[in-house]
Amino acid sequence: MVEIKASDINRLRQQTGAGMMDCKKALTETKGDFDAAIDYLRKKGAKVSALRAGREAREGLVIAITNETQTKGVILSVNCETDFVAKNEEFAAFAKEAAQIALDENVSSAEQLANMKIGDITIGERVAELVGKIGEKIEVRKLAVSEGAFVVTYMHSNNKLGVLVAFNKPKSDALESAGKDVAMQVAAMNPVAIDQHGVAQEIIDRELDVARDKAKADGKPDQMIDKIAAGALNKFFKEQTLLSQEFVKDPKKTITDLLKSIDKELTVVDFKRVSTAD
Repeated sequence: MVEIKASDINRLRQQTGAGMMDCKKALTETKGDFDAAIDYLRKKGAKVSALRAGREAREGLVIAITNETQTKGVILSVNCETDFVAKNEEFAAFAKEAAQIALDENVSSAEQLANMKIGDITIGERVAELVGKIGEKIEVRKLAVSEGAFVVTYMHSNNKLGVLVAFNKPKSDALESAGKDVAMQVAAMNPVAIDQHGVAQEIIDRELDVARDKAKADGKPDQMIDKIAAGALNKFFKEQTLLSQEFVKDPKKTITDLLKSIDKELTVVDFKRVSTAD
């Protein structure tokens, strides 16, 4: 049998909000698999505060920038071990320069960026220099790109979370204002996709599986199981896809409502959300 430590139980409890004994049983039944334990709790109807938690916390900086026409944006996470280093001027200057190089050179991945030149050396070699000088593990952990007729950036105040949102219509004063609101929505609500058509099939299958098992555990009639699961999936789409979410600043509206109030054809074509904890 897999040993379930008290520290593991406490970690799962902090991640999900479920009770201590429920967490212990979930980990025991799933042989210590945290993702499986979260699904186990959800199937049993326990309160779970996150669909997928457990990512190790990391320090660093997120940089989000666009080109001059604001039709393309790059978002970059440069990670380190402590907040002290994240506030280091040399570390911050490197992160900003690396992001600009990624934008200027049409780089689309952290792996590709490592081979780009920064002065006389590569970015990968520059990272190695910083590690030797600062004495902490440093890495360009994630890089993402968004393109559209207009791309908005949003940086959370601590610079550990950033967002890009791309729209299908060019910049206007109204769209610039609404775009910032949509980007803040992405930062706050962390949607899984733009709309239900963008949700990965494995996520849909998991949600249906969880809903069916929960309905069975609740004693619902067999002939109602699939209908209940379909209803749960629709609720998931409403809560977890950007265009269907309630607008945080005005819950009477959805994000779609907000955009249609500016232009009936206005929509989001892409978004990226990057955190140092990713």
